[in-house]
Order: sequence, then structure tokens, then C-alpha cells
Amino acid sequence: MFLEKYDVIVVGAGHAGCEAAAAAANMGCSTLLVTMSLQNIAQMSCNPAMGGIAKGQIVREIDALGGYSGIVSDKTAIQFKMLNKSKGPAMWSPRVQSDRMRFAEEWRLMLEKTPNLDFYQEMVKGLIINNGKVEGIKTSLGIEIKAKTIVLTNGTFLNGLIHIGEKQFGGGRAGESAAYGITEDLTAVGFESGRMKTGTPPRVDGRSLDYSKMIEEPGDVNPDKFSYSDETKPLTHQKLCHMTYTSLEVHDILREGFDRSPMFNGRIKSIGPRYCPSIEDKINRFADKERHQLFIEPEGWNTVEVYVNGFSTSLPEDIQFKALRSVVGFEKVKFFRPGYAIEYDYFPPTQLKHTLETKLVEGLYFAGQINGTTGYEEAASQGLMAGINAALKVQEKEPLILKRDEAYIGVLIDDLITKGTEEPYRMFTSRAEYRILLRQDNADFRLTAKGYKIGLASEKRLKRMEKKQISSNAMVDFFKETSVTVAETNPILESKASAKIVQADKMFKVFSRPQIDLEDILKFEKVKEYVAMNDLDREILEQAEIQVKYSGYIEKERNNADKLTRLEDMKIPENFDYNKIKSMSIEAKQKLSKIRPVTISQASRISGVSPSDISVLLIYMGR
Repeated sequence: MFLEKYDVIVVGAGHAGCEAAAAAANMGCSTLLVTMSLQNIAQMSCNPAMGGIAKGQIVREIDALGGYSGIVSDKTAIQFKMLNKSKGPAMWSPRVQSDRMRFAEEWRLMLEKTPNLDFYQEMVKGLIINNGKVEGIKTSLGIEIKAKTIVLTNGTFLNGLIHIGEKQFGGGRAGESAAYGITEDLTAVGFESGRMKTGTPPRVDGRSLDYSKMIEEPGDVNPDKFSYSDETKPLTHQKLCHMTYTSLEVHDILREGFDRSPMFNGRIKSIGPRYCPSIEDKINRFADKERHQLFIEPEGWNTVEVYVNGFSTSLPEDIQFKALRSVVGFEKVKFFRPGYAIEYDYFPPTQLKHTLETKLVEGLYFAGQINGTTGYEEAASQGLMAGINAALKVQEKEPLILKRDEAYIGVLIDDLITKGTEEPYRMFTSRAEYRILLRQDNADFRLTAKGYKIGLASEKRLKRMEKKQISSNAMVDFFKETSVTVAETNPILESKASAKIVQADKMFKVFSRPQIDLEDILKFEKVKEYVAMNDLDREILEQAEIQVKYSGYIEKERNNADKLTRLEDMKIPENFDYNKIKSMSIEAKQKLSKIRPVTISQASRISGVSPSDISVLLIYMGR
């Protein structure tokens, strides 16, 4: 039925589990994906969308390394939007509305085509751990399956508890049972655990909505896509989303149910995601606001089911229904199912190494919501890195650890294990100090070579990236070497209210002006000739434009990153005794002893460790 011993077992088949299983199997490891329901692989438990602010950059990074999320998102998209286009390219973030059923189906089909990957449907109720090493899993049927490494991606299923008003019942997701036993096994060997909360809105029947009363939210006129591969294409037609608002009347109805709300009557004690609050939390925290946006998102091409983004709630179902019927366009709404909150176990991520392997148990990796994160993209990226590092450990190779100046994934993992989290962690562009370097457009430049080196990204991907890099660099050199005339340039500058030039000047200097965009650049005859002669696509043109317009900022940020890299290279001995340092603060000693940073740079990012503590540490280490 099973191999005698697997290289990697992945427990859970959500976004983290799917990426982990695909990565390990594609790197040549015998891999088993165990889930409680093979029908629910890669479920979009909450909103039917991938990407968004900072999250879109993560999907691009997963794709550049050779993961599947970008390809699946492209193949199952119903709408594409590049968010933040009015800001600089460091802030641009791709996002797609997805067909929920097609998304899960496409993931399953891709996994079934993946060599070295086996599947098994059953609940994992415990782990086999001996002498500080993980050796396998135990299932609810009493079956033991042996493995060299195990990746836990349990999502919201560990001792999951669902709340709707006064009602509560065990479950990992609506209609699915919770998982029991793993938390108890882990705490028995010394792991610290906690509880977190998340929630979801009602799903409604789109046929019962009056879209004529709502604001249309179309996709981009010229949609892009996530994946750098040529196996996917941009959308040729898209589905509309809509927007409407709550009102004071809606808020008053919602308040009627506050005394029956598990959030306000004390039944829910855990902390939910700050940046994705429930509707009751919003009207409580922002009592001065007369209305809140609701985004009406279709769940697919052909289904009538609709997701009410912005109306996450655990209020009683009668209050949810009454309040939604008072929203413009929802006067005759019919429910598919009410919204609910869910509490679940997580393990503070300071118990992990940068590889996502646990410090306490060798060969055991955690990824996704078990680490206290929220969001499909955050989970998928952790799953990818855990799967990669589990495979590399089996193969006795060096681990893959992404630095903060190399990827948002690097920022995410470093934040988790260095700072920990007491509320569901969500990625934002503001969390990255090098966001000009970590743009969505250059994820392949940053990561494809790394993906290829470990055997995940294909040679075809690598060659495509190298061609794009050579072509965009050559175009920048062309701009530096080629001049434009006064006669051709000034009419364009005048139309953009930019100061005219008085003599011929280099293209690079003219094109670096903030008022000049790609469409203006393509009006110059020499540029048109160059593009036609070299058969350049828009991806290369946009890359060249960004390098011209932001060259100063990019260079400055690269220099700052290089300075800090020197601290990354300063390793702290593995069993360093911080208690020996008399002149270090007690808080710093406690935090450093608990987290055990690998480098001086990581130590400097731990909350409670001051610059003076770092100076003392450097002196003590003879630096």
C-alpha cells in the first residue's frame, strides 16, 4: 500500500501542503501527501482570489522558483488586476479572481501528473518521534507510515472550533471535521502552542442580487498574468466584480446581535487577523464610519455562488441575513451558507529554523497557518520552502534560505522566526525594507537561477529568464548611448508639462523623467526601429523602463543591502551562552537564548534586543 519509508511525508493538502508535496516530488524525493479529504485538495477556504498587495509578489516568487501557484492561478483566473498602478513599480501587485472549483481541480490534476508523488486519504492523529528525530506518522486507523522528513501543513484543522453566534462545533472548515492528536504529541515533547482565530463571510446566490444598483469593478484592459512560463496566457475575456456599501442601518442591525456574538461575549478568546477584521469588529472599532466597502466576487465562470468580501462575521445567522438584506443590491438576497469564525491551534514560529525545520525535532517542518500566518500566498510560499528544504535535507545538500533582500518569502520567514507573531501574520510591502529590489516584475531575475540549481525550475525557464535579462540590459545600454533631437522630444515633453530640452540629449536622461511613460518612449522613431529589429515583447520593454526610471533608487537600495549582508555573514556559534555576557540586558539575554539567532544581523532584528546589546555581543565575540 505504501513505500517502506518515504523521503518526505506532507500532512495536509491546502496551499502549503500542495506546494510542499510538489516541490519535494519534483526534486526527486519519494513523497506522500496525506489529507483528510482528497476531494478538497487546494480548497480556497476563504476568498476566491490569489495575489494582492505584497501577496502578488509572493506568487511571482513561488513561480520563479518552480512552484505551481502562479500557473494554477493563471489557468483558473476569471479576472486580472494590477493593483497600485498609480504608484511606483515597487508597489505594483498582481491579483486574480479565481474560479474556485477549477482552481482546486487544476491543482489536483497537476499533482497527479507529478512523478514520485503518492496520495492517501485519512486523518493523521499523531507523530512518531524518537531521540529528537521524527520517524513517521500515525493515522486514525492505527497505520504507521515511516519517513525521513515530515512537513506539517494543518491549516485551521488542529483542534478547530467553528463559531456561528451562540452555536459552536468542532471543524476544520465548514462541512469538514477537525484534526485531533497532533497538538498533543507536539506539546508532549516540549513545543509551545497557542490559539488563533480567522473568519469568513456568507456565500450568497448571485441570482438574488441586483447588480444594477452596484458599482462595476472590471479587470485590466490589457491583463497580465502571474507565471513567467509560456505554459499560460493572459485572459482574453474577464468576469465583472461589483462593489456596494454597508450603511448606518446595516450597522444598527449588526449591533443587535453583539450580545450573541462569540467575539464580544468572551467565547472567542484568541486573536484574529488585524488587517482582515470581521464586519462586527469594523463597526465596533471604527464607530465614526458611516459605511464600509463590500466587494461582490463571483466564485467562478459558471456558478451563481458569490463571495461577499468585507462581510466576514461570526454573528448569529438570522442577524447576518437581516443585515445583508439592508445592503443596497442585496434586498432579496438568498444565502448559500452563513459566515463563521474558526479557532485553531498554532505553534509560535520562533521554534523554527530559517529552513522551517523545528529546533526541537530533527526532520520535522511546519508551514502555513500552523506558524501563525494568514493568507493562501503566505501559506503556499512556506510550503514551497519547507518542501524544498526537506528534500535538500534528505539529499544531504545545503539548505535554501532566502535573505530579506532576495525575496518577500525571505522577509516572511525571517519575520516569523525572528520576531514571532501573536496575531495572524499577513505580508505587506511595508514589511520589506528592500521593496524596490523585491518587485513583482523581477522575481525571475532574483530566484529562477536558485530554483534551477536545486532542480526545481526547468532549464527552459532559466534560458527564458537569461534572454529577458540580456535583452532588457541591452535596451538600457541603447538608451544610454543614443541621443534624441530637440524637434522630436519637445512636443512630447510639452504634452506632459515637462521642461523642454534646449539641445540633443541622451535617451536615458530624457526617459528617466517621472512624467514620461512607456507609451511616450515608444513614440521615438529610433526606439520603434530598435524594438522591431530585436523583436522585443512588452515584458522586456517594461523591465527596461523600470531600470531607467528607478536606477538611482535601485542602486542606493542595493548598496544598503550589501552593507547589511556583511552582518549576515557574521555567524554566532550554535551553542553560544548569552548568560555569560554581564553587560547585556536581561531581556536581550532571554530573547537571544530562546530564539538562538544564526547571525548578528538576525539578532539585531529581534524585538527587545537593542543596538547596545548588539555592540556588546560583537565585542564579546572579538569583533
